[in-house]
Formats: sequence, C-alpha cells, structure tokens
Amino acid sequence: MLLNERMLETYLHAKKWLKPDGLVFPTMGNLYIAPFSDEALYLEQFSKTNFWYQDAFHGVDLSSLRQAAIIEYFRQPIVDTFDVRILLAKSFKYSIDFLKAHESDLYCIDIPLEYVATGSGPIHGLAFWFDVAFIGSQQTVWLSTSPTEPLTHWYQVRCLLRTPLYVRVGQTITGRVRLQCNRRQSYDVDIEVSVPATGVTSFNSLDLKNPFFRYSGQPPQPPPGSQTQSPTETYWALQEQHQSQQQQQQHAAASSNYNVPQMNNGGHGQSQQQAMVNNNVSSMNGAMGVGPVSSNQSHQMYQQSIPNNNVYSNYQTQYQHQPMVAQQHHMSSQCTGKHEHFISSIISTDYINGWRYISVTSTCWRWTRSGFI
Repeated sequence: MLLNERMLETYLHAKKWLKPDGLVFPTMGNLYIAPFSDEALYLEQFSKTNFWYQDAFHGVDLSSLRQAAIIEYFRQPIVDTFDVRILLAKSFKYSIDFLKAHESDLYCIDIPLEYVATGSGPIHGLAFWFDVAFIGSQQTVWLSTSPTEPLTHWYQVRCLLRTPLYVRVGQTITGRVRLQCNRRQSYDVDIEVSVPATGVTSFNSLDLKNPFFRYSGQPPQPPPGSQTQSPTETYWALQEQHQSQQQQQQHAAASSNYNVPQMNNGGHGQSQQQAMVNNNVSSMNGAMGVGPVSSNQSHQMYQQSIPNNNVYSNYQTQYQHQPMVAQQHHMSSQCTGKHEHFISSIISTDYINGWRYISVTSTCWRWTRSGFI
C-alpha cells in the first residue's frame, strides 16, 4: 500500500546524500483510494467468526469472545486483486513528491475523501493501490499496481468497514483515511465513510502489519515498465470520455425523437405529429366533457412530454410495438378505495429506447395500476 513497512521514511532520509539537482527513483507516488462493493469478501471475513459462536465447545462457552473475533478479523487488510468494476466511484488520488517530502511528513497522514457515486450498491470498504513515476531527464516511466494493469507482487489492498452502507448513483460519498505510524514498522489505519444523503456513517480501524494474504494464484511476473503516463489516470480519463460520448448520443437520440417544429404564422404549418396530438386531445376532451384545447396549449403539453419532467408515465414492454395512439385509462386507488380519474387525458405517446412515454394533463403518484411505472 505504498506506505507499508515504513520503508519510504528510510528512502527520504537518504536524500541527505543527494547532490544538488540530483534525481531520485522513484520520483513521486500516487496513492489511490476508492469505495468498493464486494458482498462475497465481506461474508467470507464474517463467516470466519462462526467458530466463536459455539456455546458448548467441549463444555466451554466461546460466545463471549464472538465480538472480539469479529473486530480482529475485520482489522486485517485484505491483500489480493479484484475487478475494477466493483468500484462505486472514481478513485481519489493522494500524491507524494519524494523530492520535496520529508520523512516526518509520513509519521501521520490524514486524507479527506469525497466522491460522487458512479454506481448503486452497498459500500463494503475502501480499496487502495498506487502508481509511482520514475522521472528521468529524457523519459518518464510509470509502475502501476492498479487493478486495471498486470498484477504485481504488491497486489491491491482492501480495508473493510464494520458495517456496509448503501449508496445510489449520483450521491456524494465523504470520508477520511488516517494512517498513524507505530513501533511495529507499520501503520494503524482508521477509515471512515459517510453518505450525507442518508446520514449514515461507518468506520473501522485496521492493523497494516497484520494483513490477510488472500491471493492464491500464480506468482505475478515483473511488469515490462513501458508506461509513460499514469495508468490509473489514463483509465479514468478514458472512462470519462466514454461516458461523455454516451451522454451525447442519448441526448441526440432524445432530440431526434422530440423534434417538434415551432409554431409560425399563428399556428399554421404544424407537423403531422403535432396535428395528431391536437386531434387526440380534442377528441378525448370532448368524450370526457372537457372544453376544447387550443393549438398553443396542446403544443405546450406536447413539449412537456420530454423525459425528466413530472408529467409523463411509461408503459412496460407489453406495449412497446403498438402504434402511437392516444388512450384513456382509469386507475383504482388502494389508498382510498375509490375509483378516480387520476389521468384526465393522455395527449401524446412516444418511444425512447423501447419504452413508451405517455404525456398526461394530470397525474396521481399515490397508486398506479399494474403496467404503469
């Protein structure tokens, strides 16, 4: 985990023999920290305490040691490798410039964390890995222990929380990592993770000197040393570029599906789709005893059918391949036990990514019948 065994302090102390403008290799290091979700790992560690749940082990009640056993197992950092897709947010980077840092800077390291969740699920802990740069006079080479790169003998390290906490996409995750050096040539690690939207916080304290080596595969081979940029930074840059392209494509698809021409010459020259909306609204309102709706009002209602407004509902897949028609529906309320016209009129329908979006003039969110979402 870059800082384990406190070897960096000896490395920085040795700079006193470095001549002016001399170089050190590695030159800088980036410690990466990211929240992860791994139910199997969490249950695996927790199941190790089953032995201490026995209340009659050869006549001895071991249950009084149960809680101590849980704390002990969860104090072990997990040394292994994992799939980067278990991460729930982009990793946070903590950098150390070995040319400028002093050994006393490493006695106590306090790292505040803040993320925006890119996935939904339980947060089981924090994952750690590092990249180091060898910055020469003519070339820079990076060594990475990232989960996206070939495995090294440093692997990756994961620190479990005592209690998982749940996060949804887009929510903010805050936290803190504190590494305090100890006399065992290692660090005591305190981690804390919070989800402000729910007000839930979880924490744990770990002993970096007592890890659990979980990896059982073949010994990794030394990497070739051909990276000229930080592999972790390159990975996240490509991920952000891919997400940006997807958003642009979705926006373009939505714009093409809802390309409604503006009214000119007092409402003349309206599109065939807009004319269908006007006819549907007029016929449905007439059937329900509702007064006529003007072209401008109907056009405004149609514009409101764009997703992300609270004036549409969608049907599930059984309605996907039907032609675009206006329909009228009544829904029964289980809350009140009454039959009510929750939707006064449906004014337009459209398809986006296989879903049928239906714009309505009024809605009720208390209860929806089977088929509505």
